[in-house]
Amino acid sequence: MPSALAIGDFSRATHLNIKALRHYHRIGLLEPAEVDHFTGHRRYTTDQIPTAQVIRRFRALDMPLEEIHAVITTADTAARNELIAAHLQRLEMALARTQQAAASLRDLLQPPVDAVPAAFKHRREPATPAAAVTDVIDVQDANAWYQGALGELHALLAAQKITPSGPGGAIYANDLFSHQRGEATVFLPCDGAVRATGRVTALVVPEVELALTVHPGPHSGDIDLAYGSLATYVTDHALAVDGPIREYYLVGPHETNDEGQWRTEIGWPIFDVGQGAPW
Repeated sequence: MPSALAIGDFSRATHLNIKALRHYHRIGLLEPAEVDHFTGHRRYTTDQIPTAQVIRRFRALDMPLEEIHAVITTADTAARNELIAAHLQRLEMALARTQQAAASLRDLLQPPVDAVPAAFKHRREPATPAAAVTDVIDVQDANAWYQGALGELHALLAAQKITPSGPGGAIYANDLFSHQRGEATVFLPCDGAVRATGRVTALVVPEVELALTVHPGPHSGDIDLAYGSLATYVTDHALAVDGPIREYYLVGPHETNDEGQWRTEIGWPIFDVGQGAPW
């Protein structure tokens, strides 16, 4: 019969603090072998030490407690391995995001000597008929939302045998940036009459004068740097007017899965300064 340990000794043996052990007991993740009904003192067996060590390892990898419970209670080896593999994949994705953020920060602190200055241009966008999806979204959902909406628009136009007349785009309300939640519209220009289906409707995208720059790569990268440089340009030249930001997806997920090839044109509304090169 395995030896029993008081909770303090079990804590020292496993490096799980007493507060954590009590919590794991309450949620059924790691229940003590015995609880004194009069004193409430918990006792654990030495056989439970390996389980506690596994829990500690998974918590160090930020695995949610409910997933840890599933891993240590399932008798299905394949299911257990699938849970672990899925969590490891999430860790790898998080690591990639961290490395990308670190590289971007290094560039901010010490810009590369061969960095190419951002290019800007002006363009008048005429009123344009389009198929569109509009919703109120949270800013953290914007990337996945626009990709899903744009894919839906391409699929609907293909089903209705309508050819897009230009790249897809989006209009983002100022509230989305200033309050982290606001209205967003993704559109796909087209000349044919769009039959409204589901959340897709026909829309005439309003005319606007824009200052523009192009961001290469995915939105999850350093697109904020492109926004910042465009805002600096517009502000320095006293061009800005009230109005929502626009994005045009010159090359995006519909064209290629290679995120390094994506090109997003960012448009800031400005005064009508006429045609010609920006100063």
